[in-house]
Amino acid sequence: MDNAGKEFFRKKYLELGGQISETKPQPSLRVNTLLTSAKELIPRLEKLGVKLERIPFTKNGYYYQSKFSLGAITECLLGYYYLQEAAAQLPVEVLDPKPTDVVLDCCAAPGGKTTQLAQQMKNQGTIAAFELKLHRIPSLLMNLERCGVTNTTAFFENVTEAKKLGIQFDKILLDAPCAGNYLTEEGWFEKRTREDIQKSSEIQRRLLTEAASLLKIGGILVYSTCSLEPEEDELNIQWAIENLPVKLEKVNLPIGEDGLTNVFGRKLNPDIALCKRFWPPKTEGFFIAKMVKL
Repeated sequence: MDNAGKEFFRKKYLELGGQISETKPQPSLRVNTLLTSAKELIPRLEKLGVKLERIPFTKNGYYYQSKFSLGAITECLLGYYYLQEAAAQLPVEVLDPKPTDVVLDCCAAPGGKTTQLAQQMKNQGTIAAFELKLHRIPSLLMNLERCGVTNTTAFFENVTEAKKLGIQFDKILLDAPCAGNYLTEEGWFEKRTREDIQKSSEIQRRLLTEAASLLKIGGILVYSTCSLEPEEDELNIQWAIENLPVKLEKVNLPIGEDGLTNVFGRKLNPDIALCKRFWPPKTEGFFIAKMVKL
């Protein structure tokens, strides 16, 4: 591990009110209620020796302990659950899509949040799932099929092409490509630079602009990243409310800390406190903002 890089981020996080934690959060899964129920699945997994613990701040999430991989057993292949980090289950819950909604998933692969959208919508309504990278399309399609999703169309396109559909969406999920965080990627401190983070921020702002243009007036946009960097989180939201026809709404979750309103001495719009920031080790590193189109 690059000690100089780690020290840079350690000081940065301390200034922001966080710290580096080497403790990895417990692995978790989401029960896929399109195909089964927790009542049916949990005893089945427990018979195999899997220990499960309900994640209290999610609708269908469970922490698990297992002596073998849960990624290749029969129950997984049948689509009865999706291996998904606890915090990653929250953006869809914040978006709260209904069975009557037309929903856009901007950066869909490998499909964790897309399948969760379909699950929450009871396979009704319509989901348009866009993915730019060709090598990620097979995993998206496989997970849609495995999880029994029937209300989703996958597009191998940049989401900037979604305007060709001629649709204004009720709700949009922008789980943006980001620099990630040190818990999700081995050697993260060695790999990441300020330039990487700045590049990600610029891409995210372009995606925010496109998403806002595709949203109905009064529609909901949820923006999320698995980044701890304010350049990709609060500073992007500051930019969005200054430059796009959106206002922030409260991310109503029982966990997470309020979004930062003072970043390295810069005072941000106080409404950014309505966002949620998740610091390890309580959960995985994550950030969620909820906006409504004006």
